[in-house]
Amino acid sequence: MQRLLEGKVVIVTGAGNGVGKGIALEAARQGARVIVNDLGVAIDGSGASAGPAQTVVNEIKVAGGDAAANTDSVAEFKSAEKMVQQAMDLWGRIDSVVNNAGNMRDVIFHKMTEDDFDAVIKVHLKGSWNTSRAAAPHLKAQASGSFVHMTSSAGLIGNVGQANYIAAKMGIVGLSKSIALDMEKFGVRSNCIAPFAFTRLVDSIPRDTPEGEERYRVNSRMEANKIAPFTCALLTDGAKDVSGQIFGVRNNEIYLFSQPRPIRTAHNGEGWTVETCVERAIPMLKGSFFPLDKSRDVFTWDPV
Repeated sequence: MQRLLEGKVVIVTGAGNGVGKGIALEAARQGARVIVNDLGVAIDGSGASAGPAQTVVNEIKVAGGDAAANTDSVAEFKSAEKMVQQAMDLWGRIDSVVNNAGNMRDVIFHKMTEDDFDAVIKVHLKGSWNTSRAAAPHLKAQASGSFVHMTSSAGLIGNVGQANYIAAKMGIVGLSKSIALDMEKFGVRSNCIAPFAFTRLVDSIPRDTPEGEERYRVNSRMEANKIAPFTCALLTDGAKDVSGQIFGVRNNEIYLFSQPRPIRTAHNGEGWTVETCVERAIPMLKGSFFPLDKSRDVFTWDPV
């Protein structure tokens, strides 16, 4: 088998379980040396254990691969620097970062606490910045490399009770595009994936309503390991011209998502007043308004 990541060094955050574990294992199968980062915490970020990361490392080594465990927190920049330095100390280079680490504190907006909001932003959005920024000087010096960041259909489309998570996931889209633009001249690329997968975060979905039960039923059919092949493909040299994109992976389907662009315009040569905006601009634009969709309203078919 051709190993498409032979000689490369990859950091995968949140790699002790689920999607991240699948990516770490596949990267190793493709010849990469892997930093398996995981704090071993509960889904709300509490607790810690070195067990999950080391278990994945052991699995990689039994299969003949090379990997090292890391339990630094992506939420702290100095910890992210330590993670990157570990890769440099062990293998002398770093080629890719997969920002997969996450937590979840779902609460309806008017009941969400500041801590609920900050805790999720700090891991998903700030964590993605921390690890990417820590790795960026090394990728710039090598004039090559790639980032893959995990966004979410919840962020791209919407869901109930996830203002913290959605804000973080939409922020990651902007972060990825900015990295792609700023690092293009150095041969470094950045992309997003919205992974549809049954993980322990998804397993926490309340099932005490028909809506919750249906969300659980659909999500439980989506395999976490299905995210790994396309993620690893974006890390290969075969994807050297792919940057600034938003993809989705849902079982055996791979999507390219649209990005915000103007779709309709209202013009008034005399300028606008509040009154004319209400009387003319809003009605002119209203025909192209998007409905207040949730993710499941858009993805109405079962995973295939």
